[in-house]
Amino acid sequence: MSDNIFASKHPLVAHKLTLLRDVETKPKKFRELVRELAILLCYEATTDLEVEEIGVVTPMGQTKGQRLKSDIGLVPVLRAGLGMVEGIWEMMPGAEVWHIGLKRDERTLQPMQYYANKPVQPRVQLCLVLDPMLATGGSASATCSLLKEWGVAKIKYIGLIAAPEGIRKMQKDHPDVPIHIGAIDSHLNDIAYIVPGLGDAGDRQFGTG
Repeated sequence: MSDNIFASKHPLVAHKLTLLRDVETKPKKFRELVRELAILLCYEATTDLEVEEIGVVTPMGQTKGQRLKSDIGLVPVLRAGLGMVEGIWEMMPGAEVWHIGLKRDERTLQPMQYYANKPVQPRVQLCLVLDPMLATGGSASATCSLLKEWGVAKIKYIGLIAAPEGIRKMQKDHPDVPIHIGAIDSHLNDIAYIVPGLGDAGDRQFGTG
């Protein structure tokens, strides 16, 4: 495994992923789990954020503290990535949120862009790409390519479950993008769904399956 692939070993992540996979988990609970997992995985993915020293006055006097030095952009890949935004945004309320809409052509299995919303000029130093499932890797790779074209200097991918095929695609196309994932599953089936996976993350969040 490459040095830039980070599969979580946290017991809470494993526990919540098990609940997420369960076919009996209803959309409301599914959304809650996606939000909670996003928080946990973002915590792991951001341990190397740069900070700067500042002064702060407490009720007991003055001391030194730290604040984030970088501006951060959250980039949910529509629509499944939307469920990952809320929890991370609570932790980093100053983060910008950009939206990229990509859908998979069911015939070619290639990503097709249908929507993009971003600033004219990037004002952030780091973008976190949020997409629950790294399956073929096509959407994640296309998103990273778009962000680089827009001038984003640093990108990290955060997802819940990955297939080895998707990881290989990302490593080939974007070896500079760290991948932070909840679990790495076995393989893709003949319609490019992750096995054992959890089904369609968008359908299960929004009750459209």
